[in-house]
Amino acid sequence: MSITDSEIVLGVTGGIAAYKAAALTSLLVQRGAGVTAVLTRNARKFVGEATFAALTGRPVAVRSFDPGAFPLGAHIELAERADLVVVAPASADFLAKLAAGAADDLLTTLVLCAECPLVVAPAMNAAMWAKPAVQRNVERVAADGARLVPPGSGWLSCRKAGTGRMAEPDEIAAVIEATLAGCPPRGS
Repeated sequence: MSITDSEIVLGVTGGIAAYKAAALTSLLVQRGAGVTAVLTRNARKFVGEATFAALTGRPVAVRSFDPGAFPLGAHIELAERADLVVVAPASADFLAKLAAGAADDLLTTLVLCAECPLVVAPAMNAAMWAKPAVQRNVERVAADGARLVPPGSGWLSCRKAGTGRMAEPDEIAAVIEATLAGCPPRGS
């Protein structure tokens, strides 16, 4: 399967790296993908719904229960439609929930429902990234089948240098393309 005409759900969690998710969205749309953004409550403190609606040409999903837009539940309908789910940035909180199988908001519930490939691009403070608990969660998420796009090193929003910067949008897009290339066409 190619990225052209694929359906991608982009989950955005809270963190300053959420601004990079807008650039990733633009790249994916330019390459021919249909993108639906799902923003967590904390993500909306960093980036606005209007940004993603303008970039995707689609409504942004933010509520677990929206019977007008998703009669069967947004988590079910978006998961069934998706050829791939990507979460960028993936916060430490999201990784912990994913590793534990928790489902307390639209994004975590959707990820548990999805039967398509999952790509996760963590982003957080270097001290958080280095914690054994976070590394255990990352290992668990990878063991459960997610493709991880590891964070890079550099200047962080906490005004320190270290590992924790979300991978650049073109790096994440390359992993998405490679993942989709390994998938059979829809309906096969």
